[in-house]
Amino acid sequence: MAKSQDTSPDNLGIPPVEPNGNGHSHAEGHIITISGMYENYFLDYASYVILERAVPAIEDGLKPVQRRILHAMFEKEDGRYNKVANIIGNTMQYHPHGDAAIGDALVNLGQKELMIDTQGNWGDYRTGDSAAAPRYIEARLSKFALEVAFNPQTTEWQLSYDGRKREPISLPMKFPMILAQGTDGIAVGLSTKILPHNFIELCKASMDILKGKRVKIYPDFQTGGMIDVTDYNGGERGGKIKCRAKIEKADKNVLLVKELPYGVTVSSLIDSITKAAEKGKIKIKKIDDNTAAEVEISIELAPGVSPDVAVDALYAFTDCESSISPNACIIVDNKPIFTTVEEILRISTENTKDLLRQELEIKKHELEEKWLFSSLEKIFIENRIYHQIEECESWEAVIEVIYREMRKYVATPSDHAGASDKRLKLFRELTDDDITRLTEIRIKRISKYNSFKADELIEKIIEELEETQHHLDNLTDYAIAWFQNLLDKYGKGRERRTIISGGFESIEIAQVAANNAKLYVDRKEGFIGMGLKKEGEFVCDCSDIDDIIVFRKDGKFLVSRISDKTFVGKDIIHVDVWKKGDERTTYNMMYLDGKTGITRAKRFNVTAITRDKEYDLTTGTPNSKLLYFTANPNGEAELVTITLSPSCPARIKIFDYGFADLDIKGRGSQGNIVTKYPVKKVVLKEAGQSTIGAIKIWMDEVSGRLNNDERGKFLGAFDTGDQILAVYNDGTYETTDFEMTRRFEVKDLAAITKLKPDTVISAVYFEGNKEWTVVKRFQVETNTTGQRFQFITDHKSSKLYFASTEETPVIKYSYKEKNQKHEGEVNLAEFIDVKGWKATGNKLIDYKILSVKELEVKKPASEEAESLTAEEEQKTDKTAPQQKLHAGDSIDLDVDTKGQGKLF
Repeated sequence: MAKSQDTSPDNLGIPPVEPNGNGHSHAEGHIITISGMYENYFLDYASYVILERAVPAIEDGLKPVQRRILHAMFEKEDGRYNKVANIIGNTMQYHPHGDAAIGDALVNLGQKELMIDTQGNWGDYRTGDSAAAPRYIEARLSKFALEVAFNPQTTEWQLSYDGRKREPISLPMKFPMILAQGTDGIAVGLSTKILPHNFIELCKASMDILKGKRVKIYPDFQTGGMIDVTDYNGGERGGKIKCRAKIEKADKNVLLVKELPYGVTVSSLIDSITKAAEKGKIKIKKIDDNTAAEVEISIELAPGVSPDVAVDALYAFTDCESSISPNACIIVDNKPIFTTVEEILRISTENTKDLLRQELEIKKHELEEKWLFSSLEKIFIENRIYHQIEECESWEAVIEVIYREMRKYVATPSDHAGASDKRLKLFRELTDDDITRLTEIRIKRISKYNSFKADELIEKIIEELEETQHHLDNLTDYAIAWFQNLLDKYGKGRERRTIISGGFESIEIAQVAANNAKLYVDRKEGFIGMGLKKEGEFVCDCSDIDDIIVFRKDGKFLVSRISDKTFVGKDIIHVDVWKKGDERTTYNMMYLDGKTGITRAKRFNVTAITRDKEYDLTTGTPNSKLLYFTANPNGEAELVTITLSPSCPARIKIFDYGFADLDIKGRGSQGNIVTKYPVKKVVLKEAGQSTIGAIKIWMDEVSGRLNNDERGKFLGAFDTGDQILAVYNDGTYETTDFEMTRRFEVKDLAAITKLKPDTVISAVYFEGNKEWTVVKRFQVETNTTGQRFQFITDHKSSKLYFASTEETPVIKYSYKEKNQKHEGEVNLAEFIDVKGWKATGNKLIDYKILSVKELEVKKPASEEAESLTAEEEQKTDKTAPQQKLHAGDSIDLDVDTKGQGKLF
């Protein structure tokens, strides 16, 4: 029976307004003007767009155009491909819109590679290339679609828009299709955006829901890439995800984009990179599109550009990183609701379970009918009841005789037959149709009737009935098995493509912007900027989005955004690029209090400011001025020599003063008193060492970027001069500085740690020349930073199995000898002594290793690995090289009777 779907405003809670004969409308006794009628028409239109065009239904997760396409394809389904032009034409019988809209929706379905098998040029979602014309490409329903989306017996139907055909209100979808494919649409007054999720994870999550477990699911995109799901919020309104391209370093000058963020094509990504390069945000030499079977965009960097900084710049300034705001809106009971993807999955799973119940009940009814007729046929033939109708002269008499004779052998529910009744008990009453079917049995079948085979058939039907009833009695288990079957049949090749990250590291735009400008200063006239090349002094390279910090002799400073030319005040003593939140750059200064004549010293950071606002570092009294100033990027504290005025009454007129004795305080503090006597000059005696301790550094195990946010693998506490040791799977190692912009390819790393003087690398590898597995232990003897050194032999078959920087690593390994698998265990520190890094090593076995696993060895408390020593926590590395002070970083003011000074 055809069922029509009501898409009137009533379904959205809109009160009906009926027009009267005067062109007006009455609602609750009031006259509605023409404008009121237009409002009603608008609501009619809004409800139509919401329910019939833009927002998918929860029952099958499809928009009407998608549902009609699949229904039209099912009508033509014969296992062979059909021209897309024919499919579009067939769909137009149900969809009251143009062929272009149908064609676009069909191509979109085909590119998702789930419901439709395609043939021909269907375009490429990665490159943005469009599909060929509909007459050139073909499609058919996939086996998966035929299994999960169609069953005419459980489908509710309605008449098509012109009343000539019937179409499904919704397809009996036994899978959370809306979450697998994702969707987006803009209706009137609302929109929806549901991101695609992983097929395998959806099946497993549905099984967990049926088991009563709570689930969490996250998006997965065909384009791969990486996502930050920290703020996903179940796909609900207000949530957000960040998508990033997968970028690999081919070498120190070339980056390769291998996977794209969701919704970004190769061409749009190249355009965004080109625009960023034109604006000077990133310095590149050349960009090539090598995309074929796999995405590959080659970016050749300009000479001297760090690939790690370039990767961050790509994320900061191009479409290599994008932000998406999901908005899960679906139609439930003819009304749009906003919900989470987990709730959508729960509803879909329960809907699947109910559809499976309906199918089982239909199957049970069919089996019962089949059993009933097979049993009646057996009785009719074996008891030769057909002989009783030979004398009958009318059809009514035939029916009456057969019915009378059959009642001798069968009992119906109305008979209330007891246990002693030997007749065959039927589950329903006999009908005229049952008797008629018996009269239609051919003589040929009666003559060749095999009672044994009939009994086998009936027994098989009974077994199927019992099995079906068992499934109905254990419907949840049956539904779980259904999803497991889908997973087993169609899950291969649908593994997660997008890497999930608990949170992307934040990228400071100012830190990764390419140095596309030069900073100059005119100290005498008080100007800074990029356009002072002729009259100014070069300070440093910078970017056009940097903030510049300026200190003056009067003890004041300010921070201003760089421009061509900005007046910041005369008598500039220090100018540099300022980084927000920088807690390591420490400023040491001495100043004269103009009111009391006291000289004070202080140390401070500048972590936050109001741009273009002047801050006074002195007490603010008239005639206060700076006597000494240095900027120290790592918190160094130098030793200075102070010379007092010869005419002052002090007994000691020359003495040393160490800034290391001062605590780092806020910039507004007055500082400590140095002397109450007039100071003639302050000069540097000895460059200092850092007093702010080592930096604790972690490596993000997803992105491979260094951070101090306690995210990922802890590498150690680093101070001036410390280095990172990285051991790679290709049998090389590298030492590098601990720049926070550094990024490692995690999949290429065998081990990574802080390099210490006693660090030993233990390695197990296959030696290609002698074809055996060897063990070697060595210390880092090379001094070149940033260069890889190969520590295994260069034979093409040589392969690194295992590497560790632990003190006493113990491994368990397996190998195959004469087709038999063997296992072994070895303490590498006891197996071989430490040798040179170029040594081959000692033989472990004569075979290749199948697997190797490091065993956890509990160390004595006295030998536990150092996480952070007290020295590292509180103090600097005594062996750190002293920092050289350059012009612009330190000043010496020769104080004379006129109070003037000069910069050295």
